[in-house]
Amino acid sequence: MGMCQCKKERKNSLDQSTNNEVSLGPMKLKQKTMSILLVFAKEDAQSDGFWWAADKIGYKCYIAHNPETTMENYLDKHPDVVIIDHRNSKHFDAEALCRSLRATESSEHTVIVAVTKRYALDKEEPSFLPSITAGFNKRIVESPNISMCMNELLTLEYGEVQSRLKLSACKAVFSALDNVSDAVEISSEDHEVQYVNHAFERLTGYSSEEVLGKNSSEIVKNDRNRPDLNDTINSQLKKGKVIIIKGSKSKVMKKELRNKVSSCCNKCIYRRKANNSFTRYWDGIYHTRRKSGEILPSHCHICPVLGQGGKISHVISIKNSTTDTSHILKESTEFNLVNGGLHGIPRRKESIARIHSMTIEAPITKVINIINAAQESSPITVVQALDKVLEILRTSELYSPYFAQQMKDNDPMTSDLVSGLVSQNVKRSLTPSYLSDVNSNSSGKQGHHSHLHIPSPVTSSLSQVPDHIQEILDKDYTWEFNVIELEKVTNKRPLLYLGLKTLTRFGICDFFQIEESVVANWLKLVEGRYHSTNTYHNSTHAADVMHASAFFLERERNKAVFDQMDEMACLIAAIVHDLDHPGRTNAFLVNERNELAILYNDQAVLENHHSALAFQLTWKDDSVNIFKNLETDDYKILRQNIIDMVLATEMKQHFQHLNKFINSINKGCLKMDETSSMSGNGSPDSTMMLNQLSSPENKTFIKRILIKCADVANPCRPLDVCKEWGKRIAEEYFLQTDEEKARGLPVVMPVFDRKSIRIPKSQLSFIDVFINEMFESFDDYCDIPELITHLQTNYQYWKERDEEIGEKSEQENLPNGTTEDDT
Repeated sequence: MGMCQCKKERKNSLDQSTNNEVSLGPMKLKQKTMSILLVFAKEDAQSDGFWWAADKIGYKCYIAHNPETTMENYLDKHPDVVIIDHRNSKHFDAEALCRSLRATESSEHTVIVAVTKRYALDKEEPSFLPSITAGFNKRIVESPNISMCMNELLTLEYGEVQSRLKLSACKAVFSALDNVSDAVEISSEDHEVQYVNHAFERLTGYSSEEVLGKNSSEIVKNDRNRPDLNDTINSQLKKGKVIIIKGSKSKVMKKELRNKVSSCCNKCIYRRKANNSFTRYWDGIYHTRRKSGEILPSHCHICPVLGQGGKISHVISIKNSTTDTSHILKESTEFNLVNGGLHGIPRRKESIARIHSMTIEAPITKVINIINAAQESSPITVVQALDKVLEILRTSELYSPYFAQQMKDNDPMTSDLVSGLVSQNVKRSLTPSYLSDVNSNSSGKQGHHSHLHIPSPVTSSLSQVPDHIQEILDKDYTWEFNVIELEKVTNKRPLLYLGLKTLTRFGICDFFQIEESVVANWLKLVEGRYHSTNTYHNSTHAADVMHASAFFLERERNKAVFDQMDEMACLIAAIVHDLDHPGRTNAFLVNERNELAILYNDQAVLENHHSALAFQLTWKDDSVNIFKNLETDDYKILRQNIIDMVLATEMKQHFQHLNKFINSINKGCLKMDETSSMSGNGSPDSTMMLNQLSSPENKTFIKRILIKCADVANPCRPLDVCKEWGKRIAEEYFLQTDEEKARGLPVVMPVFDRKSIRIPKSQLSFIDVFINEMFESFDDYCDIPELITHLQTNYQYWKERDEEIGEKSEQENLPNGTTEDDT
């Protein structure tokens, strides 16, 4: 039967619609008209049979004659079914063409069918397994009969194509689960873990690869749960499979059902389904053991999924990492997804959800979490009162204001003594200048800055910078700025050039009332006290941290919150934060009884040394003293800020600083965003929230996280720079481990043995433990999408590299160590 050429592109003539409604559990899916791509080198009775069959049913049909046009049509039309002529290989290789189609991104949802020869009954037919391996889903024995072709196409639509529609919907469900804040685990009836979402990984500390296929009860097993709790849950889930309530006796059966519920554990609840059946689920507090060994209480919801024959096929466990009492504050018998939460507890924003799910909690954080949970269901007057309580709880020092006030009138001498001792402590007290600045806000004066940003003009020194250096410096406004390149062209003096340009850009000369030569001399002095022999902690790292700090200071929210005094403190702290670093850790210095460890009583040894030396060097000579013309009060404020920020870089205090930032700053920013969107950026509510963020305590929390993020921003840099820093820090740790072994000292980080370490694995661990949560919180505060994008890219790179090394080690039976090339 001959056909005209135009049939290759025309749509089917019959106005028949095969749009069907398909159910996947509670989901209603729309199955669109099926589309077919026929691949036949030459049109014959078989191709015509499929064409006319599709035409009669109402399917969309296209035809291609060679692999090239097949690929073009496939990528352009995205057909549901591809039927390939597999009867001979004279014109093209059907299996090779199938593999090419399967290599495309969208092929997962395509059904590929092979048309094969019809063999005589007495002749042995070859195996179809190679074709299945190539990617074919089905074969159809040749037959030009149109009715047969119609039946085959209908079978495909209601079978394979419909199944793939449901599979694509399943991907949407899993994508939703991966983006909710509750920890979801799906296991088999025998408790073998089959799926966990990202929130589960964050809650437990285990990756999905570590738990899939394992027994779910063994993974989180701990002594906090009753010994028989798991058995109780399992028996209750199995007892309450399904109770059907139908007909005139429904009232009687419902009454019996209620009696059954009241007689069993009150945590076991029946939930009515749309078809009048009831399934049982368990709801209560379940203690989860994290990978680190920490035990966390979780509000847990466990329910069965019924499969064939009414038997349990899967068990769903949903955990919300709130405190023990939070589930009491808002019970919900429904099982809904509300703003990101699966328990009906509102999730206003991910940053606030993080307040309830910090992986490492301090006692004060637990108290704040309980109050936050109580606010969710409280009247507005109670919410406002609890906000006042939270403000008090979030202060850096809970007791000193009350202590000093009690002493003031009764015993002046004791009051002075206590004030003197407290002011010498590690606490950063507020000076009169800052207090008067805060008071000026409440009295209605315009603005919240005591020092406005006064930029400086382009300096003579900068105009004399060589062109090849200036070309690199011209990119310092961007996050893609490459400090490694600057290190190379400046002969390892990047801090002098970048520091002079950056400090000038932020107006240091006008603000400090000093000559440019003083700034240049000071930068030369500071850079000279960094050890160029260190692979990581050298002046290039200091320049990198200063660049990151400057980039953060240019964010709109920071420009609104900080004044020029704050900016100067941030930049100077970044420049000196690792001054005279010996390339060894605090623990190393303590173990070898270094004189610095003895001087600072083993407490924040390096951080104390960096900040102290910075001021010692600066005060020695007027030609380098950038602080010489500051007023006394301004100098004290600046000094306190610099010291506080440098001390904040000690990783020992990482989680404490992060906890305070999330509890104090992220929530304030959320309120600020909400009031701005509802009543405009210039509304009184928005201004009040900005003033609240600009309070001395809150600015301290922000500056600590700012320098911490700048200090460890390597995983957020462009990939080439990230890889270079990863290699450098590993080499510095290798050298420390080598020295510890040679001298018989305790090995602080045994994992950093150059013969056995997998550097990509160490980078992944560092990102998981220290980087992700901090940068996500900082992004919520000041919007740094460039960094988050690079972080995700770099994480994927390290993950793929680690997997490659692992596979290579297994194949070649080699140790797990990596070489320099592995970074």
